[in-house]
Amino acid sequence: MSKINELIKELCPNGVKYRTLENCCNILDNKRKPIKKGAREKGEYPYYGANGIQDYVSNYIFDGKFVLVGEDGSVINDSGNPIVHWAEGKIWVNNHAHIIEEIQGVNLRYLFHYIQTIDVTDLIHGNIPKLNQGDFKSLKIAIPPKPVQEEIVKILDRFSELEAELEAELEARKQQYEYWRCKLLTSDKNKIVKMSDICKNIFSGKCSKRIENGKYPVYGSTGIISTTDNYIYDKEKILIARVGANAGYVHIAKGKYDVTDNTLIIELKQNINMKYLYYYLQNYNLNRIAKGGGQPLITAKQIKELEIQVPLLEEQEKIANILDKFDKLINDISEGLPAEIKLRKKQYEYYRNKLLSFEELK
Repeated sequence: MSKINELIKELCPNGVKYRTLENCCNILDNKRKPIKKGAREKGEYPYYGANGIQDYVSNYIFDGKFVLVGEDGSVINDSGNPIVHWAEGKIWVNNHAHIIEEIQGVNLRYLFHYIQTIDVTDLIHGNIPKLNQGDFKSLKIAIPPKPVQEEIVKILDRFSELEAELEAELEARKQQYEYWRCKLLTSDKNKIVKMSDICKNIFSGKCSKRIENGKYPVYGSTGIISTTDNYIYDKEKILIARVGANAGYVHIAKGKYDVTDNTLIIELKQNINMKYLYYYLQNYNLNRIAKGGGQPLITAKQIKELEIQVPLLEEQEKIANILDKFDKLINDISEGLPAEIKLRKKQYEYYRNKLLSFEELK
């Protein structure tokens, strides 16, 4: 940081000039070209939209280094800043993302970091959120001397690299987890039973009354979706989404809670470890048994008829404990890799906002 301070003191002690974005880069929006999904020919080149890579196609229209900013659809994050992506090499970009390239005097990576600090909340309009070309071109950008830009980029890129390393490790751990989950849960030695043999009952929730800021959570097809003032259940149970796009999603309800009617509740007998069954059903990928096109559906009868492998109870517990450790590493937002990634993101955002705040030269 001391080098940045020295450079600012030497090169721009009284502030920096602000320019509109269109005077900081080449805007290539007129060269974009959308391809309907059915008309895309599969290939090796990334096909970008508003929120990143959408597909891979057999040709490209851009070749180089570019910054992409969402134009319509997924264009703004929870903090009110634009959705921004860095793209390199041969790519195709549709008409849902603005695309810019570097000009002399302005470092493109500097723009990549800077645009992410701009609050565009008041510029987003329409039923489908849109950052139109006029507003995009008019975004105000602080442009310090090139050496200052480059030093800022060096610092912020290091934070980005650390986060990317953690993301890569998390992805590797997820693959490792899926491998071991499959390996641990399948064996020729295991007894095959039907779900009906190990379940007391499988039925749908009935919660209809939901309120804001209620005392107890209400579980739906994706987890906790609302709250209520009364609870029905007070023991851990496996839940399975039974209808809609999430049909087959398996999760566990804890504490005191209620459950909606689009979710199946599993009540187990004593000869099965709940966490073992939870991981087994996850590994099974229940979505593949869902019926119906527009509104996929899984019934209690289908679940009862499922055949699953069940080792001895002691072995079930051992497997569940091993998978718990993997699950905590890749999913725990307070201790695992997601927590570390979240911390790195906060550090990056803190230093990005700090480094990219400049007094305007009067």
